[in-house]
Amino acid sequence: MTKIDIVSGFLGAGKTTLIKKLLKEALADTKVVLIENEFGEIGIDGGFLKEAGIEIKEMNSGCICCSLVGDFGTSLKEVLDTYTPERILIEPSGVGKLSDVMKAVQDAMTDREVELNSAVAVVDACKCKMYIKNFGEFFINQIEHAGTIILSRTDKLSEEKLAACVAMIREHNEKATIITTPWDALEGQDILETIEGAKDLEAELMKEVLAHHEEHHHDHGPDCTCGCHDHDRDHEHHDHDHNDHEHDHDHHDHDHEHHDHDHNAHEHHHHHDHGPDCTCGCHDHDQEGHHHHHADEIFTSWGLETPSVYSKEDIEHILTELDKDEVYGLVLRAKGMVPSTDGGWIYFDYVPEESNVRSGKPDVTGKFCVIGSKLHEDKLAELFRK
Repeated sequence: MTKIDIVSGFLGAGKTTLIKKLLKEALADTKVVLIENEFGEIGIDGGFLKEAGIEIKEMNSGCICCSLVGDFGTSLKEVLDTYTPERILIEPSGVGKLSDVMKAVQDAMTDREVELNSAVAVVDACKCKMYIKNFGEFFINQIEHAGTIILSRTDKLSEEKLAACVAMIREHNEKATIITTPWDALEGQDILETIEGAKDLEAELMKEVLAHHEEHHHDHGPDCTCGCHDHDRDHEHHDHDHNDHEHDHDHHDHDHEHHDHDHNAHEHHHHHDHGPDCTCGCHDHDQEGHHHHHADEIFTSWGLETPSVYSKEDIEHILTELDKDEVYGLVLRAKGMVPSTDGGWIYFDYVPEESNVRSGKPDVTGKFCVIGSKLHEDKLAELFRK
């Protein structure tokens, strides 16, 4: 199966630089073909990529999403037949609509062992506001249809202006992952894993909590204090939007518009016998005294992505606060990684009454995730946001 990744972006956003980084740091051992479509008569970026040993099918007579839609299908089949690549990177013209490029790929995929693996938009953070104002139709289309939005030149912006850029993008795409960390601080492999949805903090923590809960099988005597309280069926389940960062784990099977977590995939049954005076609070027992839990009735998650900078003291304060069940709900697990005021990155892990704060390598953007029961998401948002 050949993976197809589309790397779109407005003129000068940094698409070619990003592709070069991915080829060098993440795809060096992969059989890759790059399909470029320059707007104009001469392909200007082909040279250095040919030097890297990458085969290129240049199409310079027009735009992939308009006059070349028909030709694109022929070109794609030729590439597949000639090179049988593991992955095809498509770098469309900077003035192309991403939705049209995606349709061209999907139309060309008929009867072929290929999949549209990802759709990326590279956005110059310094020019985001100006591009939205002056080139709205093309620029906004790229943002709207991307599963991952990679900001370039973020090191040239203040924290406030970067946050404003992210907010503008969120007006047009609530679901995409937005990479805000400067590229030089990231490995290409980290970027690729994010594009493909492999680096999902919420999925990691939910799996961990569910595994721990699965081990919790025991008999409840009259003095049971197991703490299974407050997991009744009227517990509201939130399709958590991770500050609009929701992943589809079938590797961003992109139509690439949205990534949705389906916690129902984590179906969970909690069976135990209850003594006559059991006060575990796991209401809703069947006639045999067994109780059946589904994970989405018990556990919910809340998450936040942010480019904001935090001090170690900020994080330590947050973790201390999480012990207050009456304010934030029953927090079972929390984890995060954020830029630090000292120029590095802070990583933290939390379980009730125990936490760890340490230094770590840069991640694609700052992020937090909290797993628990009956979480008060508004209070968590107040606690974590700066």
